[in-house]
Amino acid sequence: MKRAIFDKKNVLVIGGAGFLGSHLCDELIKSSKVICIDDFSSGDEKNIDHLLSHPDFHFIKHDMSDAIDLESFPELEGFKIEFQGIQEIYNLACPTAPIHFEKNRISNLLSNSYAVKNALDLAVKYQSKIMHFSSSVVYGSRDSHNRLVKEDNVGTVDMLSDRCSYDEGKRFAESMVKTYKDVYGIDAKIIRLFRAYGPRMPLDQGHMLPDFISNALDNEDLVIYGDASFSSSFCYISDCLDAIFKFMQSDLFGPINIGSDQDVNVTDLANMVIKMIGSKSKVVYAPPILFMTPLKLPDTSQARDLLGWMPLVSLEAGLEKTIADLRANKGIRRIGHST
Repeated sequence: MKRAIFDKKNVLVIGGAGFLGSHLCDELIKSSKVICIDDFSSGDEKNIDHLLSHPDFHFIKHDMSDAIDLESFPELEGFKIEFQGIQEIYNLACPTAPIHFEKNRISNLLSNSYAVKNALDLAVKYQSKIMHFSSSVVYGSRDSHNRLVKEDNVGTVDMLSDRCSYDEGKRFAESMVKTYKDVYGIDAKIIRLFRAYGPRMPLDQGHMLPDFISNALDNEDLVIYGDASFSSSFCYISDCLDAIFKFMQSDLFGPINIGSDQDVNVTDLANMVIKMIGSKSKVVYAPPILFMTPLKLPDTSQARDLLGWMPLVSLEAGLEKTIADLRANKGIRRIGHST
């Protein structure tokens, strides 16, 4: 049963203090009341500091691997959840720091199972729309053909590999979303997000691009975890948000690929950063890390045809904005990461 909306819709963002989640909160707060949940395993309070005083925003520190009763929080009284419920849920929760992958393996398992179940249970309780954020990893590692991958590609993932808690976990999470949709009739959606970038990307976590910018600002070496052939795709955050909102307002279940289909050599990207900053840095190579591996590129024709979406921000324009943000907030970001 759909519930009455008193003034604005109630929206729950799980993983809302992370890079993508905080940008999502920024946009949603313009027209909705937003409850942000995060346990800071990958997110950072500084990403949402500017929202904490907003009357329509409330933050709860919580690990979604444990169930949560939103109606038990007196501070959420203004959301009238008991009567209005929750209209939309965005589930982004999962540790994503490549350099900390080993210590997060169990957390990845729980985030892709218990946490997804608990988010879906809320969607069933309140008959909410729910968008689950999956990943390009469901398709498996890049192969020699380097072709664009469509949503109907079943992929090849080794369920016993050292990466299985994340890769196979993401596949299992999709199975949960599909099953809940079929059994309970909820309006569920699966978005498969490829590499995104932009302001607020975390430093010192192995994501390479923000560390490229940070090191270039300090004239330090830019470290690539791999060799000169490493390449990837990069989609700017505003383009990702545009796709997310178009998808949420549609009647589609998905899955839908969102990302850039342009293959970017990471060494060229590092040299582009050095040139744009005017840095004296050099590019160096280090052994690959488990979580940072070349992934397939998305075929985004379905997003174009069904959602009218395509990425608009060029790599150069996106880098300029990302560099400007990190230049302005570099000290703050690093302090925030160390606490």
